[in-house]
Amino acid sequence: MSALCAGMVAIVTGAGAAGDGIGNGRAAAIRLAEAGARVALVDVGESVFRTREMILERGGTATAYRCDVTDETAVATAVADVVGRWGRIDILFNNVGIAGPPGTVVDVDLDAWTRCLEVNLTSMLLVSRHVVPAMVAGDGGSIINMSSLAGIRGGHAGISYATTKGAVLSLTQAMAAHHGRQGVRVNAVAPGLVYTPMVSTKAGADDAFRATRSSLNLLGTEGTGWDVAEAVVWLASPASRWVTGTVLPIDAGASSYSSAIAVSITDSGASEAPASVGGRISAADNGFRKGDSNHD
Repeated sequence: MSALCAGMVAIVTGAGAAGDGIGNGRAAAIRLAEAGARVALVDVGESVFRTREMILERGGTATAYRCDVTDETAVATAVADVVGRWGRIDILFNNVGIAGPPGTVVDVDLDAWTRCLEVNLTSMLLVSRHVVPAMVAGDGGSIINMSSLAGIRGGHAGISYATTKGAVLSLTQAMAAHHGRQGVRVNAVAPGLVYTPMVSTKAGADDAFRATRSSLNLLGTEGTGWDVAEAVVWLASPASRWVTGTVLPIDAGASSYSSAIAVSITDSGASEAPASVGGRISAADNGFRKGDSNHD
């Protein structure tokens, strides 16, 4: 990868992943480092230190923080340390997210609903609250917020997850409007059914399961954290200097058409896509990209 982010400083939240697996946060952190950024890794778990090792092994520059991003004091301390260490912040990838509880408005557990709001939405506000002033004091910056296909189209078994990821889109647009004239761009990425370590550890995540997920998009192929990372690096870099307030779906086209139109892709030589493509995602699939470990 070319040095799109040379000389820049990035913070990636939710930068850990199970074992040596490649989740969205870890992949983005590695790619940002490969693009020339110095990367501050933030996660609530020990796995954040393995991400740092992986970056250092590749010749990159990184530091790591165990930090609960729903704790504003901890967030303020970590951000201040990054500024003290490297003198600036140019990039923020707000990646932390959990699946949240199952259930509809009728039966969702209210304590779990509140926790999902704190992790998936309030954490972005808290981290951004302390990062934006550092960006404004420097040369501006780029913030990328993690949404989801569920935030665009709904269709998730848990009302909490779909609601918070939809709210991320509104948060992104509001932040872009508030801080654009200060030199801060704000965009969101919305992955579809990406295969990550969270998916691989779930019961039933076998080859047949993966093949079914792969059929739920226009390309008929499986996405990974690396696909998300490439989009994050582009949005973080000066290459996207005139892009703000937008959401970038990373879903192989799953969000681009409606199940109501009964689109068939068999004419192009691919197998027919299930009717749920672009509409509701089956309950069996829900939660397979996220877990309670506080990283995406």
